[in-house]
Order: sequence, then C-alpha cells, then structure tokens
Amino acid sequence: MAARPEILFPLFGDLKSLSGIGEKSEKLLAKMGIETPRDLLLTLPNGVIHRQRVTSLKNIPLPAICTVEIEVLGHAPNKVKNRPYRISVRDAEFEFQLAFFHPRSDWLKKNYPVGARRVISGKVELYDHLAQMVHPDFTVASNQGDQIPEYEPVYPLTQGISQKLMSRSASDALGLIPTFDEWQDPSVLEKRGWPSFKRALDLVHQPDAGLDRNAKDRLAYDELLSHQLTLAIARLRFRRRKGAPTRSEGVLARKALDALPFKPTGAQERAFADLRSDLASDGRMNRLLQGDVGAGKTLVALVAMLDVAEAGGQSVLMAPTGILARQHFAGLTAMAAPSGVKIELLTGADTGAKRRDKLDALAKGEIQILIGTHAVFSDDVEFADLRFAVIDEQHRFGVRQRLALGAKAETVDVMVMTATPIPRSLELAHYGDMDVSVLDEKPAGRKPIDTAMVTMGQMERVVERLKTAIAEGKQAYWVCPLVEESEAIDLAAATDRAEILGAALGQENVGLVHGRMRQDEKDAAMAEFVSGETKVLVATTVIEVGVDVPNATIIVIEQAERFGLSQLHQLRGRVGRGAEKSACLLLYKAPLGKTAQRRLEAIRETEDGFLLAETDLSIRGAGDLLGTQQAGLAKFRVADLDDDQELLQMARDEARLILDRDPLLETDRGQALRTLLYLMGADEYINLLQVG
Repeated sequence: MAARPEILFPLFGDLKSLSGIGEKSEKLLAKMGIETPRDLLLTLPNGVIHRQRVTSLKNIPLPAICTVEIEVLGHAPNKVKNRPYRISVRDAEFEFQLAFFHPRSDWLKKNYPVGARRVISGKVELYDHLAQMVHPDFTVASNQGDQIPEYEPVYPLTQGISQKLMSRSASDALGLIPTFDEWQDPSVLEKRGWPSFKRALDLVHQPDAGLDRNAKDRLAYDELLSHQLTLAIARLRFRRRKGAPTRSEGVLARKALDALPFKPTGAQERAFADLRSDLASDGRMNRLLQGDVGAGKTLVALVAMLDVAEAGGQSVLMAPTGILARQHFAGLTAMAAPSGVKIELLTGADTGAKRRDKLDALAKGEIQILIGTHAVFSDDVEFADLRFAVIDEQHRFGVRQRLALGAKAETVDVMVMTATPIPRSLELAHYGDMDVSVLDEKPAGRKPIDTAMVTMGQMERVVERLKTAIAEGKQAYWVCPLVEESEAIDLAAATDRAEILGAALGQENVGLVHGRMRQDEKDAAMAEFVSGETKVLVATTVIEVGVDVPNATIIVIEQAERFGLSQLHQLRGRVGRGAEKSACLLLYKAPLGKTAQRRLEAIRETEDGFLLAETDLSIRGAGDLLGTQQAGLAKFRVADLDDDQELLQMARDEARLILDRDPLLETDRGQALRTLLYLMGADEYINLLQVG
C-alpha cells in the first residue's frame, strides 16, 4: 500500500501539540497506549456525567451531581487535624457547604472571596444531615457558567492524568480530523442510524446527552472492518503466493499409521484430507489446526510431513519450548520409525561440530523432518527443499509472525497448531486469514479423568494417595504456581513443596522442574521422570503443554483457584495418556470467591476443552483471554468482542465482499477504505500488509 496520506499527518503527530500536554503528561499517556492524537481520539470515554443545571439544591434528591450558581457567605478554616476547611455558600433558595481537605487557605480565600458569586459543579451529598460539595469539579465566575459542560465524558485514566486534561486534549484532537470520503456503505449507515466518522467522534468526546450507542457502534464497526479487511488482504496475498504442489501416494504415512496400536479418529481423517488438499494445490497452505488435549494433532502433522518427505521435500516443526521440542522429537521419531524417514532435533543447545553436522545434513536434504525451537529459523539454518512448516502452540504467534515465517522459503506451506480450543468469536476476530481444521474427537480407548476439588486442609490425605500410587508403580505430577516463596503473595513454592514431599515420599522419588532452571537441569529432571527413576515431579506450569508420560496417573494442582480455566485444562491433560484410570486433584484454599468457584466447578464437570473455552470466555471476557493467553494477537481500542459479536460477523462478511469486488482497493470506496486502515489500524496493520 502507499505511504500514509498527508492529510492524516496531524493525527499521527506530536501529542504535545494538543492543549495541556507537556513532556510529563506525554510519558504518562504513553503508558495508556496513547502516543498520537489518533490514539487519544480512539480512547473512548467509558461513561458520561450529567451535570444537571439547577437554580437551587433545595428540592434535589441527594446525592446528585449538579451545577448551580452560589454566593460565598463565609470561611471556616479547619482547626482540627484531618477535618476539612469549609466554606458556607447559598444558592437561590438554599444554604450548604463546600468542603476542602488539605487546602491552601490563601488560595481558597482568593478564589472564593466572601460576597462573590460563582458557578460551581460537583457531587452534592449529605454529611451529618448537612448538604455539602467536596472539592467542586468546576468553579467559574458567574458570567462564565456556560463553560461548564452539562454532559461530561468520563475517560479511563492513569495516575497523573486528569479528566479535564483528557477532555481538553480530545477536543483539540477533534479539530485535527480532516474531511474524508465515506468508506462505509450508505445503506448500512441509514439502516443502523449511524453518524459519519467525524460526527461519531464528536458525539463520544463532546456528548450532548448520555453515551451515544450509535456513535460507539459506528466506531467499533470501523475498527472491526479495518481489522477483518486486513486479515482478508493477508489471506489473499498469502494465497496468491506461488506454491509448490506436493503430491504423494501416502505410502510412507500408511506405513506409520499401520504400525500404530489404534486407528485415527474421524476428525483426524478429515484433517489428513484438508492438509493433503492444501499441499497438492498451487497456492500456499495457511491453516490452523486446533484440537483438545489428547486429540492427536501431532499425528496429523506427522502424516503431512511424511507425505512431503515422500514427494522429496523437507518439513520443519517449531515448538515454543525446548521441553516440548524434545517431546515432539521423541514421539515423532517413534511413530515415524516404520517409514524410514530421517528426523533430527535442533535446539540452542547444539553447538560446535554437532550443530555444523546437522546443518550440513539439512542443507544436503539428508534430514527430511527437522524439529526444534525458534532456533530452526536462524539465518544459518538452510534447507535443501523446505516445503512444509508447522508451528506448535499458535497463540504465541500473531499474523505478522505467520507471514514472516513464509519468507523462510519461497513456496513453504504453513500450518499452526494449538492445544487451546479457541472460542468461535475469537477465531473470527483473529484467525480470519487462515483455514481452520478442528479435531473434536479423542482417540478410542481414552478413559475419562476423575477430577475432584480438595481443600488445602486435606493435604495429608493427598500425600497418602501419592504413597499408594508410588507403591503400585505409578507416577504423579504436583504443580505449584510459584518457584520460590514470596512474602508478598502467599502461594505454594515448587522448591519448598519438593522438599516437603521428598521428606514424606523419599527424596529419591521426587523430582523438580521449573522455568528458572538451566536447560540441561530441566532436561535431566524430565528424563528422570520419563524413565520412571523419579515418581513424583514437582513443577510449575512449564509442564502445561506437551509433556507425555503415560505412567503418570495423578496430577495435583496446588492453589488451583489461582490458575486460569484453560491452564487447568491443559495441566489436567498431562495425565490420562495411558491405559490406567487417572485423576486430577484441584487443591484450593477456602473460602473460594464466586469466580474461582465457578472456574473449578467447570473444570470438575467436563473434559470438553471447547466447552471450557466458551465458559472461560463468559467468565473472563475476550479482553482478559487475549491479554493473558493470546500474546501474538491484536488488541482492540474501541470494539468489545464480548458485546460486538454481531458487528464482528458483519465486518467479516463485508470484508470478503469488498475484496471480491476490489482486491487491490482501487475503486473510490477502496481508496477511502485505505484511509480507514491507516486510521483504525495504523502502522501495525500497514506493516503487516507489507510483509512478504
């Protein structure tokens, strides 16, 4: 796309050009994500104060926010510490008081001289049966009352930024908006009763009544349309990149599948077909594979990688952590053994001659499947014929990262996988550039996991249950929220819990793994647990994804009320991977709050990750889900995915129609839509569109 139009420059200029903003407030606003006048305009008020204008407070039900003209009657300085300085005033019919805490008396006497008339506005309430207004929000001369707004927007703030500063600066920023050609369909505006873009911003920042829902909806739809249009353009550009058709007879995959002790599920078979169709096409694959814990995503990836190997190409699988990469390497090597395909592991731990040998074999095409962390995309890693790339744990990567990955090879197909089922609303909002395959079945023979809520007071019983499991040759996980004790937060510490359990179960039976350990230490601890040398693994959430030990039949999650619903579900998925019945014990500290109670009861009642994802969305809202789990995804300034589902679907449908008619945005409306993309998406979207 072309550079940003010059008429938009003021909206992306210096914040200090706005009234009241200096260097200090500029830095404070930056903490709120406000760095330009445009950012300020898209930081909408979350409420409106109605400052009702009255001639007297005499018959007004209190408390109330009022604007009234008064006469100053007298001052009563505070003579007792922590008591307010009071000023007696009278309106047309009623006497009351103004109260000020920690004031400067000389300032008060100057601004409220006895006998003077002022127009004041603020909250009036009763205190000891007397009406008072504490620290009026506005005080002006009697002939300047029209300067006090009847309806005042209420903005989100940070310490050091006032409502007056936000309101004054937003008013200044409104003056920077140039005249735009309308980018929305006129029929939609008419049907919805939506104002123009400029008028919508005027109504939310300078309201003449309460919150204007139509104005907010117009701006939310603008933002959603710009985002969906960006995803659709990214999708179109990716599809238009030349692909290298990869076709095979499935001989190698069949060898691997025939050797498995189970048959693939129907959902896996559908996913096999999706991937084979993508690989064989002239376009480039851009697919999301989402499935519940234990649904068999890795097998789906393997089948595609074996098809690629059969066709003479190479594949790469990138995992977010070294532990998960090693787990994939062990599992895939075992499953692929009947095919004879060469699989190799590459991590940051590979150095010197060992690394050079692997890179040399990779460049010669002797390695068909490479597994590792982000290190597999280092500049010195060269493939002979890379055709297929798999990214595990999709929520760590955003659209830009997915597109940039495609630049590693001219024709690489990309599939991303997530073990966190994604609510439909978030899928629409953030994965619109991708095709989606869903694994909604678990392999036959998987036994349900017994999930129970247990209070911390029953700790001894839990430990006794572990003793019994160890005696029977079984293994267990014990998950703690923190690595070490914190005086500020009373949470279990993995290091201390390992010592306590070691004393009760035998130090030789208890291992420890957490994120602060060196990689070689983590690898050693995991290897001891996988081999059965240690029976209980005390860990932080480093084991949340990917760790697969079929002999582990119990997982204890300590202070489970502190974990998110998705985390609990992922952790529970570490057990139930073998033939034995498994259990998940949710240790919690009573009493539980309502939200924690709902969360733990939800995880106890179902193992359906898709149902839990929707429950999690209803409990926490899309904003929290995105903030804590989906680090690579875009955030919305105006739109609220919890409330704006209808607008989201409208925007998605409209984006598709727009690009069907005008894929290069060259028509008059297309040019106007480019302005929208710059305004609502800014550089984040524009840079994304320029990738590749």
